[in-house]
Amino acid sequence: MGIEKLMEGNQTFVENEYAENIEYYKALLKGQNPHVMMIGCCDSRVAPEITCHAKPGEIFVHRNIGNIVPPGDWNIGTFLEYGIRHLKVNTLVVCGHEECGAMKALSSKKSGDDALIPGWLRHAHTALDAVEKKGEKPSDPEEARKWQSELEIENVKLQLANLRTYGVVKDAEDAGKLRVVGLYYRLSTAQLEVIDPGRPIKAE
Repeated sequence: MGIEKLMEGNQTFVENEYAENIEYYKALLKGQNPHVMMIGCCDSRVAPEITCHAKPGEIFVHRNIGNIVPPGDWNIGTFLEYGIRHLKVNTLVVCGHEECGAMKALSSKKSGDDALIPGWLRHAHTALDAVEKKGEKPSDPEEARKWQSELEIENVKLQLANLRTYGVVKDAEDAGKLRVVGLYYRLSTAQLEVIDPGRPIKAE
């Protein structure tokens, strides 16, 4: 069913969106000029092109489990280098979200029999430590959801700090050529919230 649904969806896209905006899509053959770079979670419910009502070519996206930015990571590093140096994007976003499975796994402290996920999530453990210093996860379901949301937001703040361990980010931000922003998407309202607005870009 999976591949059939994908092909069916592509055909619908070709016959409707693509056909109605064919000149826009043809122009993309000449290159891309995105207005923002975004590091988000690969949760299927939070696709930024949909939640931000953006067309192909508008957002340069990197997605991974938990919208995590490990220092010294080649995958993240090449994304940052290409977007900042070659595409000249001047806005870089880390976007977390409500009901994040990665943050739930982190707070559960149970690795199960997974071989790779626990190692990846250790790059968010400082966020868990910060939230737990204020209090353990409540047993009341509603309060637990609020606590979990606080962890997800704290993780965004941590990953913003991790971004600045990359020279290409720090240099561009210090030069006033890059704005580094933290956002949080609430599934319950479909609204984006600004966690950190970043430093404004210097006028040229």
